[in-house]
Amino acid sequence: MKKIGFIGLGVMGIGMAANLLRKGHQVSVYNRTPGRASELIGLGATELGSPFEVTAASDIVITMISNDDAIRQVYWGESGVFAAVRSGMTLIDSSTISPTLALELAKAAEGLGASFLDAPVTGSKPAAEGGTLVFMVGGSEAALAGVQDILFAMGRKVIPMGASGSGATAKLAHNTIVGINAVALVEGMAIAAKGGIDGAAFIELVQSGGAASRTAELKGPKILEDNYDVQFSLELMLKDLRLSSVLSDSLKVPTPMLEAAKSLFQVGDAMGLGALDMASVGKAYEQWIGRKLSGRD
Repeated sequence: MKKIGFIGLGVMGIGMAANLLRKGHQVSVYNRTPGRASELIGLGATELGSPFEVTAASDIVITMISNDDAIRQVYWGESGVFAAVRSGMTLIDSSTISPTLALELAKAAEGLGASFLDAPVTGSKPAAEGGTLVFMVGGSEAALAGVQDILFAMGRKVIPMGASGSGATAKLAHNTIVGINAVALVEGMAIAAKGGIDGAAFIELVQSGGAASRTAELKGPKILEDNYDVQFSLELMLKDLRLSSVLSDSLKVPTPMLEAAKSLFQVGDAMGLGALDMASVGKAYEQWIGRKLSGRD
């Protein structure tokens, strides 16, 4: 069985690495912030001291990191991944990054005789913990075929998107829809709440009609309960929308709805909500209408 290295033990990474361990894989782990690996060590993981050490001990390295700058540090920094890459290895990045960076990573890996897949995921914390993520993958079919079993240990579906960078592009397009859906949900809830309608009744209506969505299913109850424990943070959604805005500009695609959603998440971030779940963007509307979106105050 191939040895796996996992770098990045945040909200998503911990659940993904845990599923690899539960399914019998040998996993070494590293996180830039210490103290995140105790649960995984209990499941049999080996914690190592740097991306270099993890890469040197592995056949396949998976990264799940927060942003482009952090990815650059993990791969190209002192004691980084590329300093330890060997010919024949496969590197998989499941972060949400710019397609430009994904192409740079693929080119650097190829120059070292390794394969690189940009394989971001859809599905937030519950899907990471439950092993039901969906991977959208850019890179060679041969490289993907060699790690299908690894991806299916963490997810329920693997969708090839095309050449390197295609996974990253697909993820930004996908999260553009997620961000717009979230804002649409809270805006509709604001209209209903200001009009005196109970939020729970309104969410039941939404899920029974043409406005039904996975976003309403996941975020509606959180808003009703005023519970913004993180499944996917507001600051990460804003980061993704910013990346998508840059991508759409480069592709010359008009995106008025993306820009409106990005602005609303910027408002939420300015209110200090960045570390909360993305559903907390609804708090901006609560401030504007002077009441809770649940309609119960």
